[in-house]
Amino acid sequence: MALLSGFVEVLCVLALLLSLSDSEPIQDKQALLDFISKVRHENRIQWNSSDSVCNWVGVSCDQNRSFVYSLRLPGTGLVGEISPNTLSRLTQLRVLSLRSNLLSGEIPSDFSELKMLRSLYLQNNAFSGEFPTSFTKLTRLTRLDISSNRFNGTISFMVNNLTHLTGLFLENNGFSGSLPSINVEGLTSFNVSNNNLNGSIPKTLTKFPQSSFVGNLNLCGTPLPPCNDSFFPPSPSPSPPLTPFRKSSKKLSKGEIVAISIGSGLLLLVLLLILLLCCCKRRRRNQSPKQPKTTSRAIPGVSIVPDTGTTSSSKDEVGGGSGEAERNKLVFLDNGVYGFDLEDLLRASAEVLGKGSVGTSYKAVLEEGTIVVVKRLREVSVSKREFETQLEVLGKIKHDNVLPLRAFYYSKDEKLLVYDFMENGSLSALLHGSRGSGRTPLNWDNRMKIALSTARGLAHLHVSGKTIHGNIKASNILLSSDLDARVSDYGLNPVFGPLTPIHRIAGYRAPEVLETRKVTYKSDVYSYGVLLLELLTGKAPNQASLGDEGIDLPRWVQSVVREEWTAEVFDVELMRYHNIEEEMVQLLQIAMTCVSTVPDQRPAMPQVVRMIEELNRNETDDSLRLSSDDPSKSGGHTPPPEVRTPTRTRLTP
Repeated sequence: MALLSGFVEVLCVLALLLSLSDSEPIQDKQALLDFISKVRHENRIQWNSSDSVCNWVGVSCDQNRSFVYSLRLPGTGLVGEISPNTLSRLTQLRVLSLRSNLLSGEIPSDFSELKMLRSLYLQNNAFSGEFPTSFTKLTRLTRLDISSNRFNGTISFMVNNLTHLTGLFLENNGFSGSLPSINVEGLTSFNVSNNNLNGSIPKTLTKFPQSSFVGNLNLCGTPLPPCNDSFFPPSPSPSPPLTPFRKSSKKLSKGEIVAISIGSGLLLLVLLLILLLCCCKRRRRNQSPKQPKTTSRAIPGVSIVPDTGTTSSSKDEVGGGSGEAERNKLVFLDNGVYGFDLEDLLRASAEVLGKGSVGTSYKAVLEEGTIVVVKRLREVSVSKREFETQLEVLGKIKHDNVLPLRAFYYSKDEKLLVYDFMENGSLSALLHGSRGSGRTPLNWDNRMKIALSTARGLAHLHVSGKTIHGNIKASNILLSSDLDARVSDYGLNPVFGPLTPIHRIAGYRAPEVLETRKVTYKSDVYSYGVLLLELLTGKAPNQASLGDEGIDLPRWVQSVVREEWTAEVFDVELMRYHNIEEEMVQLLQIAMTCVSTVPDQRPAMPQVVRMIEELNRNETDDSLRLSSDDPSKSGGHTPPPEVRTPTRTRLTP
C-alpha cells in the first residue's frame, strides 16, 4: 500500500513538471506575431507559430516560461513603422533591442505600457518626431539609447522621472533648444553630441566629458568653452538707454540758460583739443615706418593681439625687421602654394566646420576666392621656439595621403594652422551622417579605398616623417573629390606638452595610453584598427555602448565573433553588395590584429599596407557586385568558388 502511495506521488510530481514545461505565454506570442506581421522584414527572422515563443530567435522568456523577458532583433532588416498595440502588449518585457534596422516614423505612444522595461536600444534607425513622452513614463529604465536617428524638438525635462537611469544616449539626432537640467543621481553615461542644442550646459551635466557635447555649435559652458568666450573680438558695450526727459511746465531761468551755454562751450573746447592731439599723433606715426592697417576679423574667436603693440602680416617679411613684427607674422612652410597674408586671412568670411579635441576648425573664403581651413588651437603649452620647431618639421611632410600643413601663426593669445580645404569633408560625416532612407551609403569599394589610402598616409608619417599621429579618428580623415583619404591633425601632441588632451579621443585610444599618457607608433596602429572596425561595422567607437554592460567597439566585435555571430558585426548598409563577404572577413581579421591589447603583437603600418594591398589583389569579381566599378579591374578572372557566409565564419578574437 505504501508502495502504491509513493508511486502516485511520483506521478503527481511528473505531471506538475510536465505542465510547467508545456507552459506558454500565449498573449505575448500573439503580440509578437502581430508585430512581425505588420512590419516589413528580411528573411532573417523565421518564427514558427507552431513552436514555443520561448524558442524563437531573439526571444527570451523567464525561467518559468510564463512571459517574454527580452526581445533582441538587432540588424535583422526590419523596415518601416512600429504598429501600435503590438509590442506594447509585452507588459513584462525587460529588454528591447531593435537597433541597426531601418525602422522609421514616430514611437507609438503606447510604449508607455512597458512598465517593466529596463533597457531600450533603438539606435541606428530612422525614427523621427519629438522626444517620445512615452519614454518618460518608463520609470524602471536604466539604459536608453535612441542615438543616430532623426528625432527633433527639445529634450524633455521629464527625463528626470527616470530615476533609475544610468545611461542616456541621444547623440546624432536633430534635437534643438537648451539642455534641461537632468539630475538623475545614478547617471554615469550621457551623450548629446552632434545635435542642434544651444545655450549653456546645466551644472548637473558638467561632470561628463567634452565628447558628450561636441557637435552642438551653439552649446557652451563647462566642459566646452565658456559662454562668454566670444567668437568675435569684443565690441564696445552699448550705451545705457537714455532716461526720457519729462515735460516741465516751468521755463528755464536765465541762470540755467547761461550755465548750459558755458557747459556746451567747454565740451566743444575739449573735443577740439582731443581732435588736435589725434592729428599730431597721426602725423608722428606717418613719419615712422609704416605699420599695417587694422582689419576687421571674420574668423570667429581669433583675436590677433601683438605682444608689444605692433603686428606683421606679410609672408615676405623675413629677418631684419623689428622683434615685434617678427613675432606676429603668418609663416608659410615649404609646401606653401598660397599668395595671401595675414590681413587677407582675417578679412575672409568664415564658418565653423567643427570643434575637435585640439581646437576649432573654420572654413575661410578669401576675397579672391581661395578656400582654406584655419584651425585655432587651444591649450598650447610649449614655448614659441618649440612650437615653431615642431610645425616646421610637420610642414616638410609631403605625401598624397597626408593633408599638407601650409602655414601657421603664433602669438601670445592665438595659435593658428592653415590647411587645404577638402570638399568631401571627413570620413566621420560621410559614414555616420544622416543614416536611414534617402541616404546614399558609402559602398564597399570606397570603404576599401579609404582604408588603404589612410594606411598609406600613416605609414608615410611613421617611416619617412618619423612622426606619431597621436589623434587618429574618423573626423581627422578627410576625403578628396575621388574619396582618396588625406590624414590630418598629425603630430600635434608635442605642442601641448605633458597635458596632451588624450582623454578627448576616447574610443580610439590604445589601452596602454590610459596608463602612460604617451602615444607611440603602436598606439597609432591600435587607433587605425578601431578605424577599420568603424568602416566595417558602421558604428562610431564612442557610440558603441552595445549590450547592458556598455563595452567599447573592439570588445564588442570580439564578443560577437567569439559567439560565431560574425554577420551581426558588419554594417547593414553593406548587405546590399554581393560577393564581398570574404573580403569583409579578411579586413576584419586585419583590424582585430591591429587592436591587439599587447602592443608588440600589433603589426607596423607598412605591414598593414601590404596586407590590405594583398587583399585588394585577391578580391572577388567586381562585375558581380551591386556597385559599378571599372571593368578593367576584374581582369577577366573566372568567378571564385562559393564564399562562406559571415554567419558561419569563425574568427579568432
